[in-house]
Amino acid sequence: MVFSTIPFLYYFLPIVLAVYFLVPNVLKNTVLLIASLVFYAWGEPRYVILMVATILLFYGCGLAIGKARKLRWRKFWLTISVVVSLSLLGIFKYADFFIGSFNKVTGLGVPLLKLALPVGISFYTFQCLSYTIDVYRGNAQPQKNLISFGAYVALFPQLIAGPIVRYVDVARELDSRKHSWDEIALGLRRFLVGLGKKVLIADSFALLIKLFRQSGEQSVVFYWMYAVAFMLNIYFDFSGYSDMAIGLGRVFGFHFIENFDYPYLSKSVREFWRRWHMSLGSWFRDYVYIPLGGNRVKTARWVFNTLTVWMLTGLWHGAAWNFVLWGLFFAVLLLVEKWVPALQRLPDLLRHGYVLLAVIISFVLFNAESVAQAGRDLANMFGFGGLPAITRETVYYLRSYGVLFVAGLIGATPLVRNTARRISKTRAGALLEPMVLIGLLVLCSAYLVDGSFSPFLYFRF
Repeated sequence: MVFSTIPFLYYFLPIVLAVYFLVPNVLKNTVLLIASLVFYAWGEPRYVILMVATILLFYGCGLAIGKARKLRWRKFWLTISVVVSLSLLGIFKYADFFIGSFNKVTGLGVPLLKLALPVGISFYTFQCLSYTIDVYRGNAQPQKNLISFGAYVALFPQLIAGPIVRYVDVARELDSRKHSWDEIALGLRRFLVGLGKKVLIADSFALLIKLFRQSGEQSVVFYWMYAVAFMLNIYFDFSGYSDMAIGLGRVFGFHFIENFDYPYLSKSVREFWRRWHMSLGSWFRDYVYIPLGGNRVKTARWVFNTLTVWMLTGLWHGAAWNFVLWGLFFAVLLLVEKWVPALQRLPDLLRHGYVLLAVIISFVLFNAESVAQAGRDLANMFGFGGLPAITRETVYYLRSYGVLFVAGLIGATPLVRNTARRISKTRAGALLEPMVLIGLLVLCSAYLVDGSFSPFLYFRF
């Protein structure tokens, strides 16, 4: 099931909210667990068993780690949880990638498994891993209530595409959380803003990207339009989902961490990754980079740590070589920023421009179906593909989507948010806000009824 659909907005969510707030507090986690499994089964009925098995595995390992007196047994149960979960992730997500790569290198024809990728497996696997690791480290107490732990793993507001919520951040709220009309109102507002980002902006850019790929009159300018359109598409799509997840979490009494902080304002690649997909970046920092030694090691080891983390970050996003290269691309840029401090002394405009150019190039690589296609796309962008600079069709799409580009570029800054906050503090704004939000819901609903299905980009990860 997808947030930006009529069944979710007008059937599933109202029913779940009604039942959730009618039952006593002791049953609220049960309602969330059942609703989350139904939500997941709506699109992945076969893999609900995998979800339940994951819950049982990590619940049992967490208890075993907590009860073990000797270090070797704590390590044993932690190892079991890590090996089994990564093995499942490897089988469903990476097996065909490695088999295909092996076949190309050796010339053999080992058959592919061709298993469907369970939606959201990368997200809930990382959440579960952080749980057992934190219990092992003593940063969290094992959850003794199976229903509460199952609700944490399967929690539908952030199950499919994050943010990656660590158990330590919601442990107290799983056991006891408060609900209020103010929190519900804040959550619904955040949800509707995210819905607008997804339906009105991200999906419109997705249509332009589709038209670009189908076009028979591509040009250098059209390629740049495509690159910028995807950069804005993925931001509004993913940050829109995060807004909806955080908003729904607020409605149910949870306070999830933020996942985006206007990353396109960054003046360095390091800053960009402190603002983009923040939950993933902090996860790799705390559970991979620092255990490897971080930057408190010799230079050669630090370079190895950096390359390893970013290669894994790329692989986390997808089982293809362009994702590996995408991760390593950022690793190289981070190393260059570290070794060339003069970059940080450039004027802010140049630093900002350099980051945007790097991000645009990276997302062209990210969105390509293969490394070869990424190479062709980048060559055409920089005028090495023999294409004309501009065509009549390009001019047509520039005129048709010009307003959308302006709206997207402005919306990727805090300008809209800050203006809305100032207006909402006025008497007229307080009366106007509910009307605007209702109008936004009606407009998004109209788009959903009239438009085609457009899943969130991060569903495939």
